[in-house]
Amino acid sequence: MDSTKTVSTLNDLIETSRNGEKGFRLAAEHAQDTQLKSLLQRFADDCSRAARELQQCVVQSGGKPEEGGTAAGAAHRAWMNLKTAVTSNDDAAILEECERGEDHAKAIYKKALSDGLPSDVRSLVERQYQGTLQHHDRIKELRNQYAHTTH
Repeated sequence: MDSTKTVSTLNDLIETSRNGEKGFRLAAEHAQDTQLKSLLQRFADDCSRAARELQQCVVQSGGKPEEGGTAAGAAHRAWMNLKTAVTSNDDAAILEECERGEDHAKAIYKKALSDGLPSDVRSLVERQYQGTLQHHDRIKELRNQYAHTTH
């Protein structure tokens, strides 16, 4: 893979991470349960750290890193649905929308891993993908718990 394609793939991941950070921060602000607030804030921090690592990787690859998330397609729609969920202050609904956002992030990371990245870049992306899977699974587990306790 040439460096231009690598930079483009990494910038897609930066955008995904920034959107995730914004979404998790919004969810944390509106979650009712204090432990859930704390977890969502930690996930936002993880997304922020991931974006910074990816930005460094872009610079090392000779590119210009994406600076922030955008209103692109499915990710934006998922986080807009989150805005609707937070107005109801319903932790189960918030978790459902967070899970949807993480589903999108998983797909973007999976695609990036199939793009033939250089090995050093691939190892970073693989590590971050594993973190995304962990976030997703934890959110899904909590969503299931909240769904059973609120109905």
